[in-house]
Amino acid sequence: MNRPETDSRCIAQLPKDFRDGAEPVFREPWQAQAFALAVHLIDGGLISWDEWANALGDEIRCAADHGIAEDGSGYYELWLRALEGLVAIKELADTDELADLSARWRQAYEQTPHGLPVELVDVSRV
Repeated sequence: MNRPETDSRCIAQLPKDFRDGAEPVFREPWQAQAFALAVHLIDGGLISWDEWANALGDEIRCAADHGIAEDGSGYYELWLRALEGLVAIKELADTDELADLSARWRQAYEQTPHGLPVELVDVSRV
């Protein structure tokens, strides 16, 4: 099976430590999800490859300004920041809802004992 062009371009963009040949390597599940979301948005035509590359490049250049280590350990955090920025610029989601979701996710993550899956409760259903 051939890999879609966008997926291949995203993998090629990863630093060596984040790929094993033609396959991406993720240290945590959320990193794989951020990667998949970027590929999905590009493949779906919601953002262009150039928009993605520029947004990620901007985040990489500003990493130190945001307190993100320059040793590569925060690479997927930069992916996430680039995605959040593009989603906001393109108005693909309501920014207030995203901020609320982010805050609830962080709280759930901080309250979950190590080794257990993080569960985000949908407060609209409670």
